[in-house]
Amino acid sequence: MAKVLIVDDSESQLYSLSQIVEGAGHQVVTAANGEEGVEKAIAEVPDLILMDVVMPGLNGFQATRKISKNESTADIPVIFVTTKDQETDRIWGMRQGAAAYITKPIDKKVLLDAMDKALGG
Repeated sequence: MAKVLIVDDSESQLYSLSQIVEGAGHQVVTAANGEEGVEKAIAEVPDLILMDVVMPGLNGFQATRKISKNESTADIPVIFVTTKDQETDRIWGMRQGAAAYITKPIDKKVLLDAMDKALGG
């Protein structure tokens, strides 16, 4: 069982992603924005982070850069889960060090496969 931090400003997305992740037997920690996501990543040190991109304040790309530059959280894999589906967004996300880039609406199998791969499964 892995500890997964889900960062998304949409309550409905947090709920649906939590259902998928918990249904796969993992523990879930949530954050409602990028700033809280960075704080929870440092406090909880999860095994994996599912990160939305479009959020008020600190966006997912910025939050991921902060997480990857912090010594205690630098090795945590991040999967972007976002509505931003342009190729340039995908390339930029992968340049931020993402383990995967998944677009919404979520395909449960694609998400779980990406999570397994990111967790070394």
